[in-house]
Amino acid sequence: MINPDPETPICSAKGCRAPAEWVLAWNNPKIHTPRRRKTWLACEEHRDHLAQFLGVRGFLKDVVRFEEWEAPEGA
Repeated sequence: MINPDPETPICSAKGCRAPAEWVLAWNNPKIHTPRRRKTWLACEEHRDHLAQFLGVRGFLKDVVRFEEWEAPEGA
């Protein structure tokens, strides 16, 4: 089990405690405005699984390395 620093963002996958390496930006068009972006964080191991989960539902908008992520203005 990985025990990251409490300040280190962790993966959003259920039960995972690994440091986040990716940001998955998404929105649910039924409840969010088109510009709104919600985010899930992912470690390398869970990136594809989380992206597939969001993609199948048509929610996934972008996948970006954590250190490159910039939240859209007004998000």
